[in-house]
Amino acid sequence: PGGPRAPWPLPAPRLGHSAELAFAMEPSDDVAVPGQPIILGCRVEGTPPVRITWRKNGMELLESTHSTLLANGSLMIHHFQLDGGGSPSDEGDYECVAQNRFGLVVSRKARIQAATMSDFHVHPQATVGEEGGVARFQCQIHGLPKPLITWEKNRVPIDTDDERYTLLPKGVLQITGLRAEDSGVFHCVASNIASVRVSHGARLTVSGSGSGAYKEPTILVGPENLTLTVHQTAVLECVATGNPRPIVSWSRLDGRPIGVEGIQVLGTGNLIISDVTVQHSGVYVCAANRPGTRVRRTAQGRLVVQAPAEFVQHPQSISRPAGTTAMFTCQAQGEPPPHVTWLKNGQVLGPGGHVRLKNNNSTLTISGIGPEDEAIYQCVAENSAGSSQASARLTVLWAEGLPGPPLNVQAVSVSSTEVRVSWNEPLVNTKEIIGYVLHIRKAADPPELEYQEALSKSTFQHLLSDLEPSTAYSFYIKAYTPRGASSASAPVLASTLGEAPAPPPLSVRVLGSSSLQLLWEPWPRLAQHEGGFKLLYRPASRASFTGPILLPATVSSYNLSQLDPTAVYEVKLLAYNQHGEGNATVRFVSLRGASERTALSPPCDCRKEEATNQTSTTGIVIGIHIGVTCIIFCVLFLLFGQRGRVLLCKDVENQLSPPQGARSPRDPGILALNGAGRGERAQLGRDKKRVDAKELEQLFPPAGAAGGPDPRPDPRAMQDPGAPVLCEETQFSRLPLEGFSLLEEMMSEAKAPCPGPAATLPPQDAGPGLLSEGQAPRPSTAPTAQPACSGQ
Repeated sequence: PGGPRAPWPLPAPRLGHSAELAFAMEPSDDVAVPGQPIILGCRVEGTPPVRITWRKNGMELLESTHSTLLANGSLMIHHFQLDGGGSPSDEGDYECVAQNRFGLVVSRKARIQAATMSDFHVHPQATVGEEGGVARFQCQIHGLPKPLITWEKNRVPIDTDDERYTLLPKGVLQITGLRAEDSGVFHCVASNIASVRVSHGARLTVSGSGSGAYKEPTILVGPENLTLTVHQTAVLECVATGNPRPIVSWSRLDGRPIGVEGIQVLGTGNLIISDVTVQHSGVYVCAANRPGTRVRRTAQGRLVVQAPAEFVQHPQSISRPAGTTAMFTCQAQGEPPPHVTWLKNGQVLGPGGHVRLKNNNSTLTISGIGPEDEAIYQCVAENSAGSSQASARLTVLWAEGLPGPPLNVQAVSVSSTEVRVSWNEPLVNTKEIIGYVLHIRKAADPPELEYQEALSKSTFQHLLSDLEPSTAYSFYIKAYTPRGASSASAPVLASTLGEAPAPPPLSVRVLGSSSLQLLWEPWPRLAQHEGGFKLLYRPASRASFTGPILLPATVSSYNLSQLDPTAVYEVKLLAYNQHGEGNATVRFVSLRGASERTALSPPCDCRKEEATNQTSTTGIVIGIHIGVTCIIFCVLFLLFGQRGRVLLCKDVENQLSPPQGARSPRDPGILALNGAGRGERAQLGRDKKRVDAKELEQLFPPAGAAGGPDPRPDPRAMQDPGAPVLCEETQFSRLPLEGFSLLEEMMSEAKAPCPGPAATLPPQDAGPGLLSEGQAPRPSTAPTAQPACSGQ
């Protein structure tokens, strides 16, 4: 008596029969009165002897006359004190620590605070109300524990049995249906275990009855945003006025029902939710409705309910043979989601070495366990609403007679991809060894990327190949017997030798008649070894290269311009680092094809308008329509066969023949484009065929040339050139005369002269691509309407 007891082994009868160590009771958050005693509860179960100590703010609580460790493990503080008088404050976070031969566990943190009471920071204010109206007073004060608020009228506690008086726990007094006798002076009274305080007085004056005229519903005070912890009580205030008195109702903004369990309404419209849960979180809407109408006013507030961390899955105690892997799983839930940390015998355990944490720290994995890993492991889940802990024990099974670790492990670099590892057999218990396992990983990689190679019991050196150049590796070895593995040897490090980089993959793209684009993959690893790329190029007819052009390792493309359009170029790209230059990748590329294609398709002599992008878009749309139409009619051509083609030709001729009767002023243009007679159309078709054949001769070698295509004659070419019309030139032109008229208008209004008269265009070149089926013709006055040149 008179002083604390030093940490001591507890007697066996006071503990449970558990072979491990766990808390039967943990300290909880509490509020202490300065100068008064307080007891922090703690009870432990486990195999004795058990040693119990306490920590305050993470530091072990030293022996003093100020506190006493009770027989059951609880801590008693005789006179709780705050800062002052040279003594430290007793406020802080306390933890109970228990230890036996199996390990050590730490309780949850219990926050102990001193009871306090501040001054009022909101006093009730004087108010004036009409008879039958509403009056409201409010006061606010902070205190621990939360102060109890009551009200006095003329220094007498108000009558809480009067249904017209509503007291809300947050310090609000509401008076409905005001009467003359309600006039008086009101005081707010706040009390807790620390103190009692009385606010300033506020006078209520009740005037005569109102005029009785209609008044729109109005919400004087709506619900506030609240953040609570589960099991607390939520008070959502709503005070509404109007004439007639409005009806107050509540709903959730998300449409979910509020429910009825634990729900009540105080006064004329205050919503009280007792024992809140996470499911009560949401936005609540208070609505004031004029009776019998849809006239309403609304106000809303958000309720956030937090839940302290609790475990969905506890870690389980396990026993594993030495050299194997142990895994603990711990899953916790809460609002907000809790953060999980792990302790080993009371000390924070982080990833590193053979310890890995996955899945937001919910999974703890310990590979290659040994005697030093035998301990009690704790999962601590914590969020802003509280913390929880759970523990489990790891037992390492160590068979008798296992060999010791392999000795004198050495690793020597042989080349840029090879390392030779050697070792000696263990000193003891070597007769039962059946083999060795070599563990390999990059030194910069995490342990889970380790891989192994099994070796015979007579092998004491091994050459590892297929490694990466200029890379550090870590190695260790274990000896295996039928009863288990030895402990791991000390790890050794070795780095492979460096080498020049491999040839980079290179592709070339022709951008124009005098420019190329070179493309390859970037190599960030080159930058780590003081490397990059070298680019050289030359015309194949020259002996010397231009370059080298030095490029950093992060670059993956380069453009060459102002080249000779008629030359064949040789391009070389190589990578280099501090070990030298690698082999080059060589590409040959000719720019002649690009220049010839440009010569075969001379630019149209049309005047360009400023809206170049719009013209390009129009050309793309026309090209798409032409392509789709050609595909459709090619399918029809294959389906109907030769007979169908003859009928189709006749049908097209009938459609394209000029109609009989009166002509509009645009008819001459129509006749000029479509042909007034069959003979003119045939002549146009033959001219077009000759143009196409001449262009093909420039692009491809003649059929009879060596290495050229099969010189067999085309049956269509054997037709009578004097035939009135070629079916292939007319059978797909299904566009009515109005479509050709539209083309004529677009060409005339765009005023863009193109080579040759419009009449030289065969009908199939003008029709199908201009309007797709069901497409409305574009107005001819659009500034982007330009004719497509015959060569496009």
